Amino acid sequence: MALFSSLTPVFIAIICVLIGVILKKTSGGKEKPETKSKPASRPWIDEDLKDGTDHHLEEEEVDEEWQGLDENVAHVPFFVERYSEAEMIKRSQTFYELLNKRRSVRFLSDEPVPREVIDNVIRTAGTSPSGAHTEPWTFVVVQDPDLKHKIRETVEEEEEINYKKRMGDRWVNDLKRLRTNWIKEYLDTAPYLILIFKQVYGRLPNGKKKTHYYNEISVSIACGILLAALQNAGLYTVTTTPLNCSPHLRALLQRPANEKLLLLLPVGYPKKDATVPVLTRKPLEDIMVVM
Repeated sequence: MALFSSLTPVFIAIICVLIGVILKKTSGGKEKPETKSKPASRPWIDEDLKDGTDHHLEEEEVDEEWQGLDENVAHVPFFVERYSEAEMIKRSQTFYELLNKRRSVRFLSDEPVPREVIDNVIRTAGTSPSGAHTEPWTFVVVQDPDLKHKIRETVEEEEEINYKKRMGDRWVNDLKRLRTNWIKEYLDTAPYLILIFKQVYGRLPNGKKKTHYYNEISVSIACGILLAALQNAGLYTVTTTPLNCSPHLRALLQRPANEKLLLLLPVGYPKKDATVPVLTRKPLEDIMVVM
Protein backbone atom coordinates (compact mmCIF):
# COMPACT_ATOMS: atom_id res chain seq x y z
CA MET A 1 0.00 0.00 0.00
CA ALA A 2 2.85 2.32 0.89
CA LEU A 3 4.53 1.45 -2.43
CA PHE A 4 1.33 2.30 -4.39
CA SER A 5 0.92 5.60 -2.59
CA SER A 6 4.53 6.51 -3.31
CA LEU A 7 4.16 5.69 -7.02
CA THR A 8 0.88 7.61 -7.45
CA PRO A 9 2.53 11.00 -8.11
CA VAL A 10 4.74 9.34 -10.74
CA PHE A 11 1.72 7.81 -12.51
CA ILE A 12 -0.09 11.16 -12.41
CA ALA A 13 2.95 12.92 -13.90
CA ILE A 14 3.25 10.35 -16.69
CA ILE A 15 -0.47 10.64 -17.51
CA CYS A 16 -0.22 14.43 -17.61
CA VAL A 17 2.75 14.24 -20.00
CA LEU A 18 0.88 11.81 -22.25
CA ILE A 19 -2.20 14.02 -22.31
CA GLY A 20 -0.02 17.04 -23.14
CA VAL A 21 1.66 15.19 -26.03
CA ILE A 22 -1.72 14.08 -27.43
CA LEU A 23 -3.17 17.60 -27.22
CA LYS A 24 -0.09 19.08 -28.87
CA LYS A 25 -0.33 16.65 -31.78
CA THR A 26 -4.03 17.27 -32.37
CA SER A 27 -3.79 21.06 -32.14
CA GLY A 28 -0.44 21.31 -33.92
CA GLY A 29 -1.91 20.18 -37.23
CA LYS A 30 -4.51 22.95 -37.06
CA GLU A 31 -2.18 25.70 -35.97
CA LYS A 32 0.64 24.94 -38.38
CA PRO A 33 0.35 27.37 -41.26
CA GLU A 34 0.22 25.96 -44.76
CA THR A 35 3.45 26.57 -46.59
CA LYS A 36 2.99 27.51 -50.19
CA SER A 37 5.73 27.13 -52.74
CA LYS A 38 7.15 30.46 -53.84
CA PRO A 39 6.11 31.29 -57.39
CA ALA A 40 8.90 31.27 -59.94
CA SER A 41 10.37 34.67 -60.69
CA ARG A 42 9.28 35.97 -64.10
CA PRO A 43 11.11 39.29 -64.61
CA TRP A 44 9.72 39.70 -68.15
CA ILE A 45 6.13 40.00 -66.88
CA ASP A 46 4.88 43.55 -66.92
CA GLU A 47 2.73 43.95 -63.80
CA ASP A 48 0.77 46.66 -65.59
CA LEU A 49 -0.48 44.17 -68.18
CA LYS A 50 -2.19 41.79 -65.76
CA ASP A 51 -5.93 41.30 -66.17
CA GLY A 52 -7.90 43.50 -63.78
CA THR A 53 -11.08 41.38 -63.79
CA ASP A 54 -10.23 39.89 -60.42
CA HIS A 55 -9.11 43.14 -58.83
CA HIS A 56 -11.15 43.86 -55.71
CA LEU A 57 -12.66 47.26 -56.18
CA GLU A 58 -12.90 49.46 -53.13
CA GLU A 59 -16.12 48.66 -51.28
CA GLU A 60 -17.18 52.27 -51.02
CA GLU A 61 -16.92 52.72 -54.78
CA VAL A 62 -18.77 49.60 -55.91
CA ASP A 63 -22.42 49.84 -56.86
CA GLU A 64 -23.69 46.28 -56.43
CA GLU A 65 -27.18 47.11 -57.61
CA TRP A 66 -26.44 48.96 -60.83
CA GLN A 67 -23.65 48.60 -63.36
CA GLY A 68 -25.02 51.10 -65.85
CA LEU A 69 -26.40 48.31 -68.03
CA ASP A 70 -29.97 48.25 -69.31
CA GLU A 71 -31.98 45.59 -67.50
CA ASN A 72 -34.33 44.97 -70.41
CA VAL A 73 -32.43 45.05 -73.69
CA ALA A 74 -34.76 44.75 -76.66
CA HIS A 75 -34.29 41.61 -78.74
CA VAL A 76 -35.11 41.61 -82.44
CA PRO A 77 -35.23 38.84 -85.07
CA PHE A 78 -31.82 38.00 -86.49
CA PHE A 79 -31.60 37.72 -90.26
CA VAL A 80 -28.42 36.76 -92.06
CA GLU A 81 -27.46 35.78 -95.57
CA ARG A 82 -26.75 32.08 -95.78
CA TYR A 83 -24.29 30.77 -98.35
CA SER A 84 -24.34 27.50 -100.20
CA GLU A 85 -21.80 24.90 -99.09
CA ALA A 86 -19.73 25.53 -102.20
CA GLU A 87 -19.71 29.28 -101.53
CA MET A 88 -18.81 28.72 -97.88
CA ILE A 89 -15.83 26.59 -98.85
CA LYS A 90 -14.71 29.12 -101.43
CA ARG A 91 -15.00 32.09 -99.06
CA SER A 92 -13.24 30.30 -96.21
CA GLN A 93 -10.40 29.26 -98.53
CA THR A 94 -10.05 32.78 -99.94
CA PHE A 95 -9.98 34.33 -96.48
CA TYR A 96 -7.38 31.80 -95.30
CA GLU A 97 -5.16 32.57 -98.28
CA LEU A 98 -5.44 36.28 -97.54
CA LEU A 99 -4.48 35.95 -93.88
CA ASN A 100 -1.80 33.38 -94.62
CA LYS A 101 0.06 36.21 -96.37
CA ARG A 102 0.13 38.16 -93.10
CA ARG A 103 3.66 38.67 -91.82
CA SER A 104 5.21 40.70 -89.05
CA VAL A 105 6.99 43.49 -90.93
CA ARG A 106 9.63 45.55 -89.13
CA PHE A 107 10.63 47.65 -92.15
CA LEU A 108 7.77 50.05 -92.74
CA SER A 109 7.62 52.89 -95.23
CA ASP A 110 6.70 56.46 -94.35
CA GLU A 111 4.33 56.56 -97.34
CA PRO A 112 1.02 58.15 -96.30
CA VAL A 113 -1.99 55.94 -95.62
CA PRO A 114 -5.57 57.28 -96.00
CA ARG A 115 -6.95 58.14 -92.58
CA GLU A 116 -10.33 56.71 -93.55
CA VAL A 117 -8.76 53.26 -93.83
CA ILE A 118 -7.52 53.52 -90.23
CA ASP A 119 -10.98 54.63 -89.09
CA ASN A 120 -12.57 51.66 -90.81
CA VAL A 121 -10.20 49.01 -89.45
CA ILE A 122 -10.70 50.31 -85.91
CA ARG A 123 -14.46 50.33 -86.42
CA THR A 124 -14.04 46.70 -87.44
CA ALA A 125 -12.05 45.91 -84.30
CA GLY A 126 -14.84 47.53 -82.30
CA THR A 127 -17.24 44.82 -83.49
CA SER A 128 -15.45 42.35 -81.24
CA PRO A 129 -17.42 40.50 -78.55
CA SER A 130 -16.76 41.53 -74.95
CA GLY A 131 -17.76 40.40 -71.47
CA ALA A 132 -21.30 41.67 -70.75
CA HIS A 133 -20.87 43.95 -73.77
CA THR A 134 -18.70 46.36 -71.77
CA GLU A 135 -16.43 47.04 -74.79
CA PRO A 136 -13.34 47.63 -72.60
CA TRP A 137 -10.98 48.99 -75.26
CA THR A 138 -9.43 52.26 -76.31
CA PHE A 139 -7.53 52.59 -79.61
CA VAL A 140 -5.13 55.53 -79.56
CA VAL A 141 -4.00 56.53 -83.06
CA VAL A 142 -0.78 58.54 -83.20
CA GLN A 143 0.34 60.28 -86.38
CA ASP A 144 2.17 63.32 -85.00
CA PRO A 145 5.92 62.85 -85.77
CA ASP A 146 7.12 64.39 -82.50
CA LEU A 147 4.80 62.23 -80.42
CA LYS A 148 5.80 59.12 -82.37
CA HIS A 149 9.45 59.88 -81.65
CA LYS A 150 8.80 60.33 -77.93
CA ILE A 151 7.06 56.95 -77.93
CA ARG A 152 10.08 55.43 -79.68
CA GLU A 153 12.46 56.91 -77.10
CA THR A 154 10.38 55.53 -74.24
CA VAL A 155 10.07 52.08 -75.79
CA GLU A 156 13.74 51.78 -76.76
CA GLU A 157 14.90 52.85 -73.31
CA GLU A 158 12.86 50.10 -71.63
CA GLU A 159 13.52 47.54 -74.37
CA GLU A 160 17.27 47.88 -73.96
CA ILE A 161 16.87 47.04 -70.27
CA ASN A 162 14.58 44.14 -71.21
CA TYR A 163 17.12 42.66 -73.61
CA LYS A 164 20.10 43.17 -71.30
CA LYS A 165 18.56 42.35 -67.91
CA ARG A 166 14.90 41.32 -67.71
CA MET A 167 14.33 38.83 -70.52
CA GLY A 168 17.17 36.42 -69.80
CA ASP A 169 19.60 34.62 -72.10
CA ARG A 170 17.11 32.03 -73.38
CA TRP A 171 14.60 34.56 -74.65
CA VAL A 172 17.27 36.80 -76.18
CA ASN A 173 18.85 33.81 -77.94
CA ASP A 174 15.46 32.69 -79.27
CA LEU A 175 15.01 36.14 -80.82
CA LYS A 176 18.42 36.24 -82.50
CA ARG A 177 17.24 34.18 -85.47
CA LEU A 178 14.55 36.83 -86.11
CA ARG A 179 17.20 39.58 -85.97
CA THR A 180 15.30 41.70 -83.49
CA ASN A 181 16.71 44.05 -80.88
CA TRP A 182 15.69 47.11 -78.90
CA ILE A 183 16.07 49.49 -81.85
CA LYS A 184 12.55 50.29 -83.17
CA GLU A 185 13.01 52.50 -86.23
CA TYR A 186 9.51 51.65 -87.44
CA LEU A 187 8.03 53.66 -84.57
CA ASP A 188 9.29 56.77 -86.38
CA THR A 189 8.72 55.75 -89.99
CA ALA A 190 5.26 54.15 -89.84
CA PRO A 191 2.61 56.74 -90.74
CA TYR A 192 0.43 55.57 -87.84
CA LEU A 193 0.96 53.99 -84.45
CA ILE A 194 -2.07 52.31 -82.92
CA LEU A 195 -1.80 51.77 -79.19
CA ILE A 196 -4.47 49.45 -77.82
CA PHE A 197 -5.39 49.98 -74.18
CA LYS A 198 -7.55 47.65 -72.12
CA GLN A 199 -9.89 49.38 -69.68
CA VAL A 200 -9.47 47.45 -66.44
CA TYR A 201 -12.67 49.05 -65.18
CA GLY A 202 -15.07 51.75 -66.29
CA ARG A 203 -16.80 54.65 -64.60
CA LEU A 204 -20.52 55.02 -63.99
CA PRO A 205 -22.23 58.42 -64.26
CA ASN A 206 -22.28 58.55 -60.45
CA GLY A 207 -18.50 58.21 -60.38
CA LYS A 208 -18.38 54.66 -59.01
CA LYS A 209 -16.39 51.93 -60.69
CA LYS A 210 -17.95 49.68 -63.28
CA THR A 211 -16.60 46.15 -63.60
CA HIS A 212 -15.24 45.20 -67.01
CA TYR A 213 -15.52 41.43 -67.15
CA TYR A 214 -12.78 39.51 -68.97
CA ASN A 215 -11.30 42.78 -70.12
CA GLU A 216 -7.98 41.35 -71.32
CA ILE A 217 -9.58 38.49 -73.25
CA SER A 218 -12.10 40.87 -74.82
CA VAL A 219 -9.42 43.34 -75.94
CA SER A 220 -7.19 40.52 -77.19
CA ILE A 221 -10.01 39.28 -79.44
CA ALA A 222 -10.44 42.85 -80.74
CA CYS A 223 -6.71 42.97 -81.52
CA GLY A 224 -7.01 39.79 -83.57
CA ILE A 225 -9.88 41.25 -85.56
CA LEU A 226 -7.84 44.44 -86.06
CA LEU A 227 -4.92 42.46 -87.48
CA ALA A 228 -7.26 40.71 -89.92
CA ALA A 229 -8.79 44.05 -90.94
CA LEU A 230 -5.35 45.57 -91.57
CA GLN A 231 -4.36 42.60 -93.72
CA ASN A 232 -7.61 42.88 -95.65
CA ALA A 233 -6.86 46.56 -96.35
CA GLY A 234 -3.33 45.82 -97.60
CA LEU A 235 -1.55 47.28 -94.57
CA TYR A 236 1.15 45.65 -92.47
CA THR A 237 2.35 45.83 -88.90
CA VAL A 238 4.37 44.06 -86.24
CA THR A 239 2.77 43.22 -82.91
CA THR A 240 4.79 44.77 -80.12
CA THR A 241 4.22 44.39 -76.40
CA PRO A 242 6.42 47.10 -74.86
CA LEU A 243 7.10 45.64 -71.41
CA ASN A 244 7.28 48.08 -68.52
CA CYS A 245 6.36 51.02 -70.79
CA SER A 246 2.68 51.26 -69.99
CA PRO A 247 2.84 53.85 -67.16
CA HIS A 248 5.14 56.13 -69.19
CA LEU A 249 3.14 55.83 -72.40
CA ARG A 250 -0.16 56.21 -70.54
CA ALA A 251 1.10 59.49 -69.08
CA LEU A 252 2.53 60.63 -72.42
CA LEU A 253 -0.80 59.98 -74.16
CA GLN A 254 -2.80 61.42 -71.24
CA ARG A 255 -4.81 58.26 -70.71
CA PRO A 256 -6.68 57.65 -67.41
CA ALA A 257 -5.42 55.29 -64.71
CA ASN A 258 -7.95 52.58 -65.54
CA GLU A 259 -6.33 51.99 -68.95
CA LYS A 260 -3.40 49.60 -69.37
CA LEU A 261 -1.42 49.29 -72.59
CA LEU A 262 -1.87 45.85 -74.14
CA LEU A 263 -0.41 46.19 -77.64
CA LEU A 264 1.38 48.69 -79.87
CA LEU A 265 1.00 48.41 -83.65
CA PRO A 266 3.03 50.46 -86.13
CA VAL A 267 0.89 50.50 -89.29
CA GLY A 268 1.81 51.21 -92.89
CA TYR A 269 3.14 49.82 -96.16
CA PRO A 270 6.33 47.71 -96.23
CA LYS A 271 9.48 49.39 -97.55
CA LYS A 272 10.47 48.33 -101.05
CA ASP A 273 13.55 46.58 -99.66
CA ALA A 274 11.72 45.08 -96.64
CA THR A 275 12.65 41.54 -95.64
CA VAL A 276 11.01 38.95 -93.40
CA PRO A 277 12.44 35.72 -91.95
CA VAL A 278 11.68 32.46 -93.73
CA LEU A 279 9.21 30.78 -91.39
CA THR A 280 6.66 28.00 -91.75
CA ARG A 281 3.37 27.59 -89.96
CA LYS A 282 2.24 24.43 -88.22
CA PRO A 283 0.09 22.15 -90.40
CA LEU A 284 -3.59 21.77 -89.63
CA GLU A 285 -3.16 18.37 -87.95
CA ASP A 286 -0.81 19.95 -85.40
CA ILE A 287 -3.22 22.71 -84.34
CA MET A 288 -6.65 21.06 -84.62
CA VAL A 289 -8.09 18.11 -82.73
CA VAL A 290 -11.38 16.61 -83.96
CA MET A 291 -13.25 14.61 -81.31
